[in-house]
Amino acid sequence: MFDTEIPVLDMFIRLLAAAGLALVLGLEREFRGKAAGLRSHMLVSLGASAFIIMGMHILFATAEGDPSASIDPTRIVEGVIGGIGFLGAGSIIQSRGNIQGITTGASIWMAGAIGVACGLGIFALAGMVTLMALIIMSVLGRFQHEVINGD
Repeated sequence: MFDTEIPVLDMFIRLLAAAGLALVLGLEREFRGKAAGLRSHMLVSLGASAFIIMGMHILFATAEGDPSASIDPTRIVEGVIGGIGFLGAGSIIQSRGNIQGITTGASIWMAGAIGVACGLGIFALAGMVTLMALIIMSVLGRFQHEVINGD
């Protein structure tokens, strides 16, 4: 038998971790003066985590009751990520052949992944994703501008 309810403190920790880890990515975007910064990343991650926690609650509730009533938890993840992809796409701007905002769109998508991992309680994965995304966004961003683009 498994626990059918996530304790309130555990929910709070998951939500706090989602917002806190996304804060790191949002700060990087904020320092670069991008429109989607600190609050946007934190809200996306927090929302993703909340939707996953709600989905788990529904899954546990249906598992206890009517055996014919069940949900597919992968559909919850699919819906969350699809919605976040829509937000990320909205941050991409094309103007006269110049495309801007792709990295910000990708970082919003990563904030969603971090939120999903935190909502599921997989904090090690969430931390590794945050660290790797930050390295890609900051260290490789500088390398790209200095070495490849010659700025």
